Amino acid sequence: MDTRRLILFVIFSFSIMLLWDAWQQDHSPQPTAEQVAQALPVTADKPQVDGFHLNKGTRIAVTTDRYAAVIDTAGGDLRQLSLLEHKADNGAGPYELMSDSSKDKLYVAQTGLKGEGLPTHYENFTAEASSYQMQADQQTLDIRLTAPEKNGIAVDKIYRFHRGEYVIDVLYEIKNNSEKAISPSVYYQIIHDNESNQGSKMMPTFTGGAYFTEADKYNKVKFDEMAKKDVSINAKDGWIGLVQHYFVSAWIPQSKAERKFYTTKLSEHDFSIGTISPVGEIAPGTSKTVDAKLFSGPQVQQALEATAPGLEYVVDYGILTVIAKPLMWLLSHIHDLVKNWGVSIIVLTILIKAAFFKLSASGYRNMAHLREIAPRMQALKDKFGDDKQKLQQAMMEMYRTEKINPMGGCLPILVQIPVFISLYWVLLGSVELRHAPFFGWIQDLSATDPYFVLPILMGATMIIQTFLNPPPTDPIQAKVMKIMPVLFSVFFFFFPAGLVLYWLVNNILSIWQQWAINRMIHAEALAKKGHGK
Repeated sequence: MDTRRLILFVIFSFSIMLLWDAWQQDHSPQPTAEQVAQALPVTADKPQVDGFHLNKGTRIAVTTDRYAAVIDTAGGDLRQLSLLEHKADNGAGPYELMSDSSKDKLYVAQTGLKGEGLPTHYENFTAEASSYQMQADQQTLDIRLTAPEKNGIAVDKIYRFHRGEYVIDVLYEIKNNSEKAISPSVYYQIIHDNESNQGSKMMPTFTGGAYFTEADKYNKVKFDEMAKKDVSINAKDGWIGLVQHYFVSAWIPQSKAERKFYTTKLSEHDFSIGTISPVGEIAPGTSKTVDAKLFSGPQVQQALEATAPGLEYVVDYGILTVIAKPLMWLLSHIHDLVKNWGVSIIVLTILIKAAFFKLSASGYRNMAHLREIAPRMQALKDKFGDDKQKLQQAMMEMYRTEKINPMGGCLPILVQIPVFISLYWVLLGSVELRHAPFFGWIQDLSATDPYFVLPILMGATMIIQTFLNPPPTDPIQAKVMKIMPVLFSVFFFFFPAGLVLYWLVNNILSIWQQWAINRMIHAEALAKKGHGK
């Protein structure tokens, strides 16, 4: 295998592995409800849907250090949620995660109780004020909503916001003032459409349901699957939520009761994703508090791990998570020192290149040897013409004489491909790079280079690499290798700047290493010729 074919093989292999990994994430078969159901059933049924609609009540504005939220007294729903420390996609204003007013997106968090006379997400609550703001000396902010008392049952619903956190406690205080015991159920669900936040055609991203249990670990559920059949899974623990690129909302029940995870198709484009579990018996004259956590914010590993077991898996690096997570850990620690994500990517690239320096050197040394004998290879081709058998025998004899392994440059490069793919997913999926500036014209490493400077430079480095490699003897390969840098440059026009920066730096380091080895091998060849004379 000559060097040109090797390069084409590596590029093709790398592309196939990227496509395969992406396909695995989106199309891998999910366990059926029967496969993941636990032995002990949950008797509570999910909320009934009689025509999907959102009631309208009084809007309550809530402002904390992390959120700007809107709660509707109709159902006590969380109807709007903006993340104050994260910019909108266009950079204007805070990022709106939840909304019930956008024409392009529906994203609402709901809760309710099931039982005679108990408030569902259709109930009208009352509140003491129409706006709340977390003060500088407050660590928590409570918004208390009160449902009308029915059948002697009094219910308050409380949202508790925490300073510096993307976790909201949602509590129900249930007082049984009746003369008989009650056994209600509590449900938590997220309403979302199936069209928004799907990424671009060039860079599609996953938006859909997800759940985690200790028994079955992390699973994703696409809207297409929900449309075909409702999910209904019994579990003893875990959480359920809505995952999208960079952000996640997840309901995490705090009780130890068994629960059911479910999905429901509400309309042609709208779905509910939720969990329901029994509260237990509440005797006459007694009360009970039921609580859950709603994590709603960016996919930052440390925050996810601190909130609930398995929540960190929403940062999905695919089948190479075992490599990707340590890379992200290292990248984060580098950023703690240099305080710039672009510089952190450069430093990480240098460290990875250093780790594979000796392994890469063996591959480049093999290429350099092939470069040195390229004229002799062309002479053999001219001599034997179309007699492929004699040409192959002569080439193998030359390899043996010169002690060159034609496959010697392949293995070192293939070994590095999993690391390259892992870093690809790290840079593509890390919310830390979203709107993170590098310098000059690059003010968002998660977006494309606005002036395409990095992709063009990367194409230039690929052209330089072709000159450092042995020239191909096959004219078709020669034409392909000339076109490759142009095609890859155009392809990388649509990639995030942080990812292109990594490839550019990696190419520059590869050029330096290959150039140095070429000079060394060429000097050795000249010395050998001089000695032979």
